[in-house]
Amino acid sequence: MLNLAALLENSAQKYASKTAFTFMDTSLSFAQINGAANQVANVLVNLGIKQGDKVALSCFNLPYFPIIYNGILKSGAIVVPLSVLLKSDEIHYHLENSDAKAYFCFTGTEDLPMGQMGFEGFQKTQACAHFIMIMPKGDMPSSIEGTKTLGSLMQDQSPHFDTVETKSSDTAVIIYTSGTTGRPKGAELTHANLFANTVLSADLFNCSSEDTHLIVLPLFHIFAMVVMMNTALYKGATSILLARFDAETVLNTLDKYKVTVFAGVPTMYWGLNNYLDTNDFDISTIKSNLKSCLSGGASLPVPVLEKFEACFDIVILEGFGMSEGSPVVTFNQLDVGRKIGSVGTPVWGVKVKLVNEQGETVAVGEKGELLYKGHNVMKGYYKNPEATAKTIVNGWLHSGDIAVQDEDGYYFIVDRTKDMIIRGGLNVYPREVEEVMMKHAAVSMVAVIGVPDSKMGEEIKAFIVLNEGQTATEEELMKYTKGNIAAYKYPRIIEITKTLPMSATGKILKKELRKG
Repeated sequence: MLNLAALLENSAQKYASKTAFTFMDTSLSFAQINGAANQVANVLVNLGIKQGDKVALSCFNLPYFPIIYNGILKSGAIVVPLSVLLKSDEIHYHLENSDAKAYFCFTGTEDLPMGQMGFEGFQKTQACAHFIMIMPKGDMPSSIEGTKTLGSLMQDQSPHFDTVETKSSDTAVIIYTSGTTGRPKGAELTHANLFANTVLSADLFNCSSEDTHLIVLPLFHIFAMVVMMNTALYKGATSILLARFDAETVLNTLDKYKVTVFAGVPTMYWGLNNYLDTNDFDISTIKSNLKSCLSGGASLPVPVLEKFEACFDIVILEGFGMSEGSPVVTFNQLDVGRKIGSVGTPVWGVKVKLVNEQGETVAVGEKGELLYKGHNVMKGYYKNPEATAKTIVNGWLHSGDIAVQDEDGYYFIVDRTKDMIIRGGLNVYPREVEEVMMKHAAVSMVAVIGVPDSKMGEEIKAFIVLNEGQTATEEELMKYTKGNIAAYKYPRIIEITKTLPMSATGKILKKELRKG
């Protein structure tokens, strides 16, 4: 038997009074986080949530996230974390597709009205019976009249709960991801998947109870969830939470809390470099405390890496992972060594190989699709056996990424077979953007691609063919798309064209667009 909530429970016993999470002026100990998670578990049981039920969660990087996440796990239910940037239709899709029975949603801000979007999505979802608004403070009334708040439901609940025994092979979390075809798919990750990845991640950067993590990557993203939050819970390390990235705030936080572990996506390292180029900031305290810097989500440009490392006198460890891999697959490991520009070598218990289109293993130095197998491979895509069968063949998960292995066994990601765009470390799937844009009355045809961008890694560009007799400006189309899709997904570059290059079968040739 294994329940992932054991990560928190063990540290609550060993380090009861030690600070687990700090957000702004609020600090909560491991015992307090565990007690509050027990209250959430009691709330769920009282609402009729049973073992194996799905419970969705939309929340910023606040202490509420680990509390609710672990409360769901303790109840035997399955966590379905959602991006805080989703709009109401997208939320409806995720709630419906995951068969969520309950939905915890933070109220949000004026700029990002998550609660309003969440409630609209919830109202369209018949099978989801419970909407629970998370307010900044427990005693605050809900921002939407008639909805229950987390604070009011937790108020009379016991801080004790007998955690439901789950099997290691039971699904613990469903993380939504997607390829270039169809809508987002839910990767089912088991308690064993996530536990093994947490333990090996802690080893990758020698995490200990003496560490202080800065978590500015969103907790709904598997990188932050497993490599940062879960490793800290496992080892009894303290986590400082930031709701969003701002270079000055990050530097002040690193300095104030004597942070030892920082993880970011390439745009964050780029942003910190740029800030220090144009502002005076004494980084001597940061340099004396920072022991580990991690990067993932996209390839870190070598000039950005070298500039940051020279400035902070530290090594950035890069790796390769994906939601379906729980997430870590390869990493530049301290006991093996690292190569700049590579994603390292396979992590403990994971096998990797590169194959050609015929499925044959390629020679050293040759390009091939990266396949992996091991304890980190997901159970499958929820309710999607066809996609699962295409992705996992004979136990090997096909990543869709093209890589090269050098003579020393290090892997370098060089291309991807899918059209996925990685913008600022966040995955954007062209078809999803195209489907939204096609709903505009003036739009006849759309092709969305990623174009290189020095700040974001990749930027989103849409080529548009208008319906005959219709007119629309680039600005109008951009505004329309922005209003109907998560903010990081809309195209910042739009080109209106008369035709799109096509193959004989009528397929749009995106490689031709990329050449242009």
